[in-house]
Amino acid sequence: MDIQIKRIYDPPGPADGIRILVDRLWPRGLSKERAAVDYWAKAISPSDELRRWYGHEPDKWEEFKARYFEELGANPEGVRELRQQLDSGPVTFLYSSKEERLNNAVALRQYLAEEC
Repeated sequence: MDIQIKRIYDPPGPADGIRILVDRLWPRGLSKERAAVDYWAKAISPSDELRRWYGHEPDKWEEFKARYFEELGANPEGVRELRQQLDSGPVTFLYSSKEERLNNAVALRQYLAEEC
């Protein structure tokens, strides 16, 4: 499973393949045309409560992933819908956070890799 990760504010590129937004909220100041999102996976993004609790604090990363994985495990239909998108070729998960290494797109890719 080849999943790239890219900040949604970066310009789309030909190697992106299917562009999947994995955030619950639409990115500020970005039009739908400029974002070039093919699928918005809102149903499998972290809950508002989890997102607020985490606050992109590096010390909470491992606990964030554990809680997020629990949420994903409790949402098999949302994960199944996302997996259908992954069958179409190259995929890029898009996120809006300024944090490049510790964000929900990275966690989601890890979850999907470990679930297989």
